[in-house]
Amino acid sequence: MNFYIDPAFYVFLAIAIIPAAVLGFTGHRIKYYGLAASIVFLLLLFGETVQGMVAFLVFLAIACCSTFWVLHSWHVGEKALWKFRIALVAVIAPLVVYKIGTVFDQNLMGFLGLSYITFKAVQVLIEVRDDVIEQMSFLDYLYFLVFFTPFTSGPIDRSRRFSEDANRVYSRSEYADLLARGIMLLLIGAVYQKVLGTVFFGWFTPAPLGDGPLWRELASQVKDAYVYGFYLFFDFAGYSLMAMGASYCFGIKTPRNFRAPFLALDIREFWDRWHMTLSTWLRDFVFMRVVKSATRRKLFKDRLHTACFGYLVNFMLMGAWHGLTVDYLVYGAYYGVLMGATDVYQKKSPFHKAHRKDRWYKVLQWFVTINLVMLGMAIFSGQLHTVVGGLIHG
Repeated sequence: MNFYIDPAFYVFLAIAIIPAAVLGFTGHRIKYYGLAASIVFLLLLFGETVQGMVAFLVFLAIACCSTFWVLHSWHVGEKALWKFRIALVAVIAPLVVYKIGTVFDQNLMGFLGLSYITFKAVQVLIEVRDDVIEQMSFLDYLYFLVFFTPFTSGPIDRSRRFSEDANRVYSRSEYADLLARGIMLLLIGAVYQKVLGTVFFGWFTPAPLGDGPLWRELASQVKDAYVYGFYLFFDFAGYSLMAMGASYCFGIKTPRNFRAPFLALDIREFWDRWHMTLSTWLRDFVFMRVVKSATRRKLFKDRLHTACFGYLVNFMLMGAWHGLTVDYLVYGAYYGVLMGATDVYQKKSPFHKAHRKDRWYKVLQWFVTINLVMLGMAIFSGQLHTVVGGLIHG
């Protein structure tokens, strides 16, 4: 059963929300029921896919053992970095094995939700290492990893924020507000995904360059790039809204994932608005640490060059996370270069500093940004690869 796709999911979700609502309205904690419901939904998700279920259980065992090994070590004052590094490698290894396996058409250690649960497990490990997390119960950790509403595709929550919500007992009025907002988000998300996403997907008709006039062929490719961009937004934003809505019904205020990304005035602002939980996760646990490490080692002459290097590493990793294909790796490199170029331009250009508050300049910025974003969508979808191949062989 696929979450937010199969009609059966919505039937089971509606049934599962009823006991959660009873607990919420009567002033009881929803956590233990939410954990039990999550386990049931994951059983439905994996269904008869024995390989996926086994891979999930193996990952869960690795994550739990690694995290609590490090947590215990830090708790008793034995802060050995080698333990943290072994644990980190162990948690990341299943995702790496899976991504490499897909290159050779092998599904090794793969299951729906592997990427997102890996992000959550890594976050906890790093924050234990940084002394941000000093203690965590096994049930809180398990619930954080297996909570079903964002399991397959995010949004990516943070463990401390999640645990605060999970352990909270809401008043009747507080839960009523959460439930109403959750149902509204479910409905809006369904419209985004089922209606608007379907409409734009129907308009997406990618095809290699044909024998017609080149300008007409290229215009069709530009149209498809825009259509795909809007389809991807409504499909993914709709899913994210429904995941948020379902979470709210269980008393978990899963964070927002999109905030009008196509209104961004530059590439940096776009990533502050698009898949926000992923971009902030990468910023906190990749970009900032790469920059700090490069600064400490004095790899570059100034902070701007260091930041550009950090952007490139950050987005190349994001591209590889999507998949070890040429399209995804180029997509990551594309945004890494754009982020660095944006930083350099905004900090070094007198023209930008002189006109950044002018209305005409903001419109120009938006126009450039939306076209750069749609070019990125064409790279991500593989459309640009097809067009370039057609031009070369045509």
